[in-house]
Amino acid sequence: MFYPLKLILMPVLLSYSLGLNDLIVSSVELTVHVGDSALLGCIFQSTEEKLVTKVDWIFSSGEHFKDDYVLFYYANISVPVGRFQNRVRLVGDILHHDGSLLLQNVEEVDQGNYTCEIRFKMESLVFKKAVVLHVLPEEPKELMAHVGDSTQMGCVFHSTEEKHMTRVDWMFSSGEHAKEEIVLRYYPKLKAPMGYPQNWGRFQNRVNLVGDTSRNDGSIMLHRVKESDGGSYTCSIHLGNLTVRKTTVLHVILKEPRTLVTPVTLRPEILGGNQLVIIVGIICATILLLPVLILIVKRTYGNKSSVTSTTLVKSLENTKKANPEKHIYSSITMQEVTDEEEPSGKSEATYMTMHPVWPSLRSAPTSPSDKKSDGGMPRTEQAF
Repeated sequence: MFYPLKLILMPVLLSYSLGLNDLIVSSVELTVHVGDSALLGCIFQSTEEKLVTKVDWIFSSGEHFKDDYVLFYYANISVPVGRFQNRVRLVGDILHHDGSLLLQNVEEVDQGNYTCEIRFKMESLVFKKAVVLHVLPEEPKELMAHVGDSTQMGCVFHSTEEKHMTRVDWMFSSGEHAKEEIVLRYYPKLKAPMGYPQNWGRFQNRVNLVGDTSRNDGSIMLHRVKESDGGSYTCSIHLGNLTVRKTTVLHVILKEPRTLVTPVTLRPEILGGNQLVIIVGIICATILLLPVLILIVKRTYGNKSSVTSTTLVKSLENTKKANPEKHIYSSITMQEVTDEEEPSGKSEATYMTMHPVWPSLRSAPTSPSDKKSDGGMPRTEQAF
């Protein structure tokens, strides 16, 4: 039972017996995001009334790096130092041995070890407390939400000490010159109905507190987002005289019209090794057989064209044969009666037969000899 107590008192007894003037009580860790605020607590618990004469905050980013002063307090004057000059201030109550430090707009290079040293009047003992600060990437300061959806806005105050919020306020502004509207207000220490989150105006019944207020979390949820909800939302967390603010910009997007007919959504399937090999094989075979396919198509097309031309020629010949040109025939019957004929009264008949003439012969010119022998008259055959 007394073994843990002995372990706690041993460093104190050794410091007095060996003349050591440093006493490190504890070392805590704190994780914040870039741009947030962090409260680094440094409170010396004592029942005795001691007067604090000096408070120093020292920063170290590593073992081999030189220590930097963050802030020092002496003779009721608090002086920030170096790159922390405009971002730190002493927020603890010195009269109650509280030398807590508020670090605002945390940067990535702020990650490291912070050591608080409190010295008391007429004492050589120095109270020390170390805080290890971890810095995460910045959380988005701008949010996007569709009309009708719900969106959460975070607002957390990071602290190593158990400092409880006394009030949470959420305000809305649609523009630089627009009047601010109350979104939500919460007093955790008051009784109902003021103890419950209250919202007014057009945010009524659409905003509720979702953060754990016991851990200084004042996050809210905005339901049924409207187009007019786009703008800046500022959260204020009050811890007595200390106030920390955070602003979030909300952009509202109109929903796209939905189509009446929606195709069935297929689940994307991940191809296995065998399926991938089969697909690659099919593609390669297609590429290799493509020239052969083109050659077959060309030959097939050529044969079809030759058959078509042959058929066309035959059809033309059949047409010519089906309608041959008519031949011209003429027959002339002549009857002559001469004085030398026998008195029998019978007469001989004379027939003239015309030979058929082809169209090619009609168009050809007649030779002079033919004209001379025939006397320009057509040949006749006489039958007696």
